[in-house]
Formats: sequence, structure tokens, C-alpha cells
Amino acid sequence: MAEVRRRKTDNEADDAAAAVAASSAADSSDHVDSEEEKIPEEKFVEELAKNLPQGTDKTPELLDSALKDLPDRWKNWVIRGIFTWIMICGFALIIYGGPLALMITTLLVQVKCFQEIISIGYQVYRIHGLPWFRSLSWYFLLTSNYFFYGENLVDYFGVVINRVEYLKFLVTYHRFLSFALYIVGFVWFVLSLVKKYYIKQFSLFAWTHVSLLIVVTQSYLIIQNIFEGLIWFIVPVSMIVCNDVMAYVFGFFFGRTPLIKLSPKKTWEGFIGGGFATVLFGILFSYVLCNYQYFICPIQYSEELGRMTMSCVPSYLFTPQEYSLKLFGIGKTLNIYPFIWHSISLSLFSSIIGPFGGFFASGFKRAFKIKDFGDMIPGHGGIMDRFDCQFLMATFVNVYISSFIRTPSPAKLLTQIYNLKPDQQYQIYQSLKDSLGDMLN
Repeated sequence: MAEVRRRKTDNEADDAAAAVAASSAADSSDHVDSEEEKIPEEKFVEELAKNLPQGTDKTPELLDSALKDLPDRWKNWVIRGIFTWIMICGFALIIYGGPLALMITTLLVQVKCFQEIISIGYQVYRIHGLPWFRSLSWYFLLTSNYFFYGENLVDYFGVVINRVEYLKFLVTYHRFLSFALYIVGFVWFVLSLVKKYYIKQFSLFAWTHVSLLIVVTQSYLIIQNIFEGLIWFIVPVSMIVCNDVMAYVFGFFFGRTPLIKLSPKKTWEGFIGGGFATVLFGILFSYVLCNYQYFICPIQYSEELGRMTMSCVPSYLFTPQEYSLKLFGIGKTLNIYPFIWHSISLSLFSSIIGPFGGFFASGFKRAFKIKDFGDMIPGHGGIMDRFDCQFLMATFVNVYISSFIRTPSPAKLLTQIYNLKPDQQYQIYQSLKDSLGDMLN
């Protein structure tokens, strides 16, 4: 009896072992399949990294020879410092050039950032010989820019465009035309599918669309922020620059405690020091800009002058208001621009949440074992390496303005009225006439 029980137990153990082995084999098989379908495959990642340009260690020969005796740490410090000041001076010149120069710069930066992101996917395309990836990516970029920049033109210049007969069609059917252009690209992609590379091609299709979401959508929001007044563009951008620079300075001299594994060089000392410096900078810089109409006035089209104007009566936000302050029982009255309070909100976001745009980019680069997105800026990397936090900040500013600042725009309302049928326009006219008549009487 005991022998039978022992044999039964041994058989159960054998069955269990066989089940575990089968399960392990199935898991192993699934694992192999998933590795084969992974895009890009691990075996190609190192090859991708070798083919992509890296700019952090790239130095002009003249500068490299002048700094050859410095330790690598201080050499990188000097190079980063020099090109940081070059970029700041360039930014100041672009601001001096006015809104049009800023918008053109935004478009150029957008194109370059897109190119740097897509170049990673392009390496996959080159390795596997996938058809039309590069052409389709740039086609979708043009299509999305036509849609978003067209939306801006309709919003801010709709009144003028509607008066030109051959342009009225483009305004009325702008979204339909944009969708038709996208459908052409969509059909083009479907026709380019190759049986052997379905997963790779769909992965790259998603890659392109995520890149468009990150780059093009954010640049559209930046343009909208510029139209609200240059201060809504200059102050947030400057805050990100200040936070980046001061976090690097505090981390370089005082950094001891690692902040996040995705970016090993980031420290708590740099994060906190950069945050305090950004809040202080935001208050002082905002106070200076609030004194100039050039920075605070919305950009609007003047029908009388036939051009864009930046002159206005300062709104409540940019008119000094009295605030009573009591500290240790002592009362004091301060004259402060209300915009200062908003600048504190912007600076807190740029110093606390803004760096996570950089951490996101660091994780992306680590996934492909690359150090930089490009080599355009010595000591810094590519354009995307400098604008990873800016895009996140632009979205926040746009949401902040639409939630707490923006009021209905007469230009947008007129554009919508012009798109109505004549009898609907007449109805609105009669309603306004009666309402205004009652107010005047």
C-alpha cells in the first residue's frame, strides 16, 4: 500500500515537473518571438548609436586647442558656457526682430527637432530597407503644418482673408482640405506595406505620429502664445533657460545627491538651487518687461494700418495695483503688476515639472544608447536636447492662458460671423442693434 502511494506521489511530481518545463518552454518561445518583433531590435541598437551624430563631446578645433590643458570636467563647463551665451545673444536678436522673426524661428526649430527624432527611426529604415518611410514622414510633417498654421491664420487673419474671394474657399474648407491631404498620406502608407515588415512599418508609422504630436502640436501652441503678447513667450522660455543653467551651476559646484536614475548627473542640489533661482529671476524679469508695450500688447491685425500692430492700452494684468501686506504687525502697501503673480505660477511649473521634459528625453536616448539627439550645438548636443523642456512649458502656458487669462476675441467672432449665411448674419446684426439701442437709451 505504501509502495502504491509512493509511486502515485512520484507520478504527480513528474507530471508537475513536465508542466513546469512545458510552461518554461512556452515562455521561452514567447520571449524569443517578442524579441524578434521588437523595434528596433537589441542587436541593432548599438549600430544605431554609432550612426547617429553626437554633439556633447564635439568641439571646434580652435576652441579644442585652446582648452586642451584643462581637465575634461572644466573643459565641458567652459564650452557649455560659451555656447549658452551665444544662444542667449541669438535669442535676444530674434526677439529684436519682432513676432515674424520669432514665428519663423519656431518653424525652423520645429523642423530641426523633427529631423533629429526621425533620424533615429530612419536608421531602422536604412537597416531593413523599408519603403517610403522618410518621404512619408516629411509628407505628414507638411500636412500637419498646413493644418495647424492654417488654423492660426484663420483665427487671427480670418477677417482679412474672408474679404479676398479666392482665399475664402481655403478658410471655409480648411479642415476638409487638411483631412484630404492626410488621407493621401494614409493611403500612401497602406500601399507601401511589405508583408515581411508589417510590425516594423506600423511601429515607424506610430513613431512619426508621436513625433508630430511632440513637435508640431507644441510649436502651434507656441505661435498662439506669441499672439497673446511677446511676454507670454519670452518669460516662459527664459525661465526654462534660467532653470537649466542654474541647475547645472548648482549641481556642478554643490551637487552630491543623485536626483533620478534616468539622468545620473542631475542632483537634488541642482534641482532645488535652480528652482529658487528661477522663481527669483521670473519675478524680476517679468517686472522689467511689464513696463514696455512691445512685450505686453497682443499681436493683432489693424485694418486701418493694413498690418500687424503691437500697441494697446495696457490691460489689468499690466497695470500696477495696490496690495496691502502685513508682516510682524507692520502694514505696508505695495504697487505690483498682477502679471507678477502669474509669473510665479509659471516659474514654479518650469522649475518643478519642466525638468521632467528633460528626464523624458533622457529616457528616450537611453533606450537607444545615444548621448544626444544631434551634434549641432557643441557642448549641448542637438536642437532637441535644448528644447525638450520648452515644448512641455509651451503647452502649460497655452493651457494656463486659456483657463485663467484669455477673453473672447472680436477677430475670431467676426471670422465665425463671416462664415454664416446672409440671413444668419442679418439676424445677428438685428440682435446687436436692438441690444445696443436699449443700452444707449
